[in-house]
Amino acid sequence: MPRLLSIIALSIAAPAFAESPVLDYPETRRVDHADDYHGVSVPDPYRWLETDVRESDDVRAWVEAQNKVTFKYLESISERERIKERLTALWNFEKYSSPFKRGGRYYFLKNDGLQNQYVLYMQETLDDEPELLIDPNTWSKDGTIALAGTAFSDDGRYLAYGVQDAGSDWRTWKVMEIDSRRVLDDELKWVKFSEVSWTTDSRGFFYSRYDAPPEGSAFQGLNENQQVFYHRVGTPQSQDVLVYKRPDHPDWGFDAKVTEDGRYLVLTVWKGTDEKFRVLYKDLAEPYGMPVDLVDNFENEYTFVGNDGPLFYFKTDVEAPRRRLIAMDIRRPEREQWQEIIPQAEETLEGVSFVANMFIARYLQDAKTQVKIFAPDGKLVREVTFPSIGTADGFDGRRTDTETFYSFASFATPPSIYRYDMLTGKSELLRQAKVDFNPQEYEVKQVFYESKDGTRIPMFIAHKKGVKLDGNNPTLLYGYGGFNISLTPRFSISWLGWMEMGGVFAMANLRGGGEYGEEWHSAGIKANKQNVFDDFIAAAEWLIENKYTRPEKLAIQGGSNGGLLVGACMTQRPDLFGACLPAVGVMDMLRFQKFTAGRFWTDDYGSSDDPEDFKALFAYSPYHNLKEGIEYPPTLITTADTDDRVVPAHSFKFAARLQEAHAGEAPVLIRIETRAGHGAGKPTEKIIEEVADMWAFLVENLDVKLQ
Repeated sequence: MPRLLSIIALSIAAPAFAESPVLDYPETRRVDHADDYHGVSVPDPYRWLETDVRESDDVRAWVEAQNKVTFKYLESISERERIKERLTALWNFEKYSSPFKRGGRYYFLKNDGLQNQYVLYMQETLDDEPELLIDPNTWSKDGTIALAGTAFSDDGRYLAYGVQDAGSDWRTWKVMEIDSRRVLDDELKWVKFSEVSWTTDSRGFFYSRYDAPPEGSAFQGLNENQQVFYHRVGTPQSQDVLVYKRPDHPDWGFDAKVTEDGRYLVLTVWKGTDEKFRVLYKDLAEPYGMPVDLVDNFENEYTFVGNDGPLFYFKTDVEAPRRRLIAMDIRRPEREQWQEIIPQAEETLEGVSFVANMFIARYLQDAKTQVKIFAPDGKLVREVTFPSIGTADGFDGRRTDTETFYSFASFATPPSIYRYDMLTGKSELLRQAKVDFNPQEYEVKQVFYESKDGTRIPMFIAHKKGVKLDGNNPTLLYGYGGFNISLTPRFSISWLGWMEMGGVFAMANLRGGGEYGEEWHSAGIKANKQNVFDDFIAAAEWLIENKYTRPEKLAIQGGSNGGLLVGACMTQRPDLFGACLPAVGVMDMLRFQKFTAGRFWTDDYGSSDDPEDFKALFAYSPYHNLKEGIEYPPTLITTADTDDRVVPAHSFKFAARLQEAHAGEAPVLIRIETRAGHGAGKPTEKIIEEVADMWAFLVENLDVKLQ
């Protein structure tokens, strides 16, 4: 993926950090513990910090002590309150999801501006006054209980909805009778990584869940033995019918979907984050019929799109790393019998929906949205046009619908909601976000740069117009680079706030993502993971070489796998960055697979249980590659005490080791949110506070003069 840009003169000297008082970090107890990995003894002196904060007084006390130091520092930054006030003002605008139609009615989510959670509304027609259906802001005083998933019965009578508490991945599903607004007694627990799919008679639905975890292990223990159940409305969960399980494969998970015609249940089987699926189907007209294998291996992607009776449509990467659409007759499923409906294109096929008896294909063209409409035989009908570089989301619906809806946004373009007429191809603007800023004052462009091995990498850059390329701009570089996830131009109040303060924002489309299909993804996983870090470092060097910024003014940011990215890059090139913001990161690459959903990530990372994988993981694991006597950049680690996706122990151990190893006076802090998880469901109030703290940290340490 051209050679690393030479900045030898800049990399010799460590960056000059803003003056700040010497911090008195809490003393973190060390333990004499080491693990043997294939003959290599690896110390883990902070193993005790892996204990769930809910179960350990010692860990809880450590969290409180760290937060005390961190918030004392943040509160001393004079610009912090001003930043928070401006972010609050920017955030205070009406936000809408795209509408969708179910059971003859329209539904959408809305946030009035500063509500902690989005509210679900209903309309009989698009011209009617919206009716409030569910307001999760009434569920808790602190706004930490969120609406997390909806599924409407075909007849429009019932709504099944998920409830998320404190950001956890666990969901409790309930059922509402829509007309009366009566919440029934139905309550389904221990549901995770599952949607709900109603049968067309509207009497019940399919879902997947885990067994109740042992006491004390709900937020740390491995998630294994997911099973598919059918729930009949009005009955207790204990009476749910077991539809499918595989105790011989406890690592398998299941997505159950009823076809639109109600005839079949399609079971998509997964065992990790890779889009490599087995597929089964069950004929619902045969009550005692068993699920039948359609795809019996995990070699490729088969994403179910829809069906014409026994003709099933799948988006797949079989012989097409950028994906194509095929039709498979379940009576003759052999590969030689497949029909190719939409062939692989130069662009990457991200998704396909089946609306108005046409296929809506969503592509990425150099990480920008492209949408095309195809007839059932694969003939191109038209392409949907958009106003500029940006991201379009939506285009969902049923085969019998004649309309669909989508939103369009970019870094400096607030979201606009459109109704798209499938018959005429006309887009009609329904709503446009009114944010307190002038988009004409900003510019967005895409550049391409060369990584260490010569690979061409795209990067978006956004900032106020008139920026001087003199190397003095405070710059925030964001990345992810993993799990086949694509980063596209999107609107973010957080990033807008940064640009409004005079900062440059850059987002690099690193290998490991899905921007250019499976080959791009595979080039950044397992033994190739170092490519991702090289791509990010090369992006930083390009920004410096092209006079956008210099190391003292350059910050890097990423969350989850992106937190790993920041952690790895700051340990490999501490000289290159003026500040680092790793959020909810995977920092201990030797033990991630031992907690909650971590085992799924071995598709991308490999596992320390394998000798060859161990070598690659140990070489870049952020926790293990912090070295004594190094002056690390100013760092603000962010996590949450109830994150059960990437357990906070990753950040706890990394922070403890960083504070121990760090030789400089630059602040290396950890900010630990309470009653919050990995990110989903976090209340608006907590989001604004966290972003204000991060931007205040950058203002202080990058010497930013607020505009």
